[in-house]
Amino acid sequence: MIRYTEYKYHLAALFTVCVWGATFVSTKALIAAGLTPEEIFFIRFVMAYLGMIPFAPRKLLADSLRDEALLLAAGISGGSLYFLLENVALEYAPASNVSLIVCTAPVWTALALGLTDRSERMTRRQAGGAALAAAGMALVVLNGRFVLHLAPAGDLLALAAALMWMVYSLVIKRLGDRYAAAFVARKVFFYGILTILPVFLLRPFDVPAVQLAQPVVWGNLLFLGIVASGVCYALWNVAMLRLGAVRATNYIYINPLVTMLTAALCIGERITLAAMAGAAMILYGMWCAERTGKRS
Repeated sequence: MIRYTEYKYHLAALFTVCVWGATFVSTKALIAAGLTPEEIFFIRFVMAYLGMIPFAPRKLLADSLRDEALLLAAGISGGSLYFLLENVALEYAPASNVSLIVCTAPVWTALALGLTDRSERMTRRQAGGAALAAAGMALVVLNGRFVLHLAPAGDLLALAAALMWMVYSLVIKRLGDRYAAAFVARKVFFYGILTILPVFLLRPFDVPAVQLAQPVVWGNLLFLGIVASGVCYALWNVAMLRLGAVRATNYIYINPLVTMLTAALCIGERITLAAMAGAAMILYGMWCAERTGKRS
């Protein structure tokens, strides 16, 4: 079972995925207001970077060139490339396909770590709980619409996004606890901003001040930049280091559940019996995954 000293890290992971689950609705509102996915990403990461400066150590570089390269990889895999792949995938494949494939990140993370780190291998009980949560996630994402259209380009892009989050998890694990979480988050934001800039050569950044002045725009940007990025990236990095990448990443299964509830409350999307059954499977599967047991 969860040790008492670990509760704060489980709460940090749970809070983070709950916030990230709600970002779908915020992003959808911003796109409806006329912003492009690249513009949303750039603004939210700039806000997160500036907001993190007062809390992060003042040093500019990591202690070694190797660690700085790892931070660059984190900024690309968990920042610019991850969001770019996910958003472009939505242009080629149905949202249900993309959501389902992207949320397989815990599976790939567990497989990669199981091959490279014996301490991160899942027990049989944890694997069964994760599988049950994954099945529940599929029900929540599909929400009663059991139709998946084959869209190779979009599906492959979504799979690439899931693999990018796996890479991000591995990189953060490699960095260990040698740096403060705020410093790591700040560097991720910096390199995410830096590596998204070439995209604007193809699709120039064009957000008028009048558009930014709209309450729906600046309100959602503040939520995405300060809370979903600034606060949550730092919390997520701490949770992964303290719980292990596999246990922390399993919380991503809850993401579609939060998205479903937020969409129902904010934009009136319908929740079906299949989705509610999926929600129950996610919660029970997560509980099973956290129970201790003998290793397989």
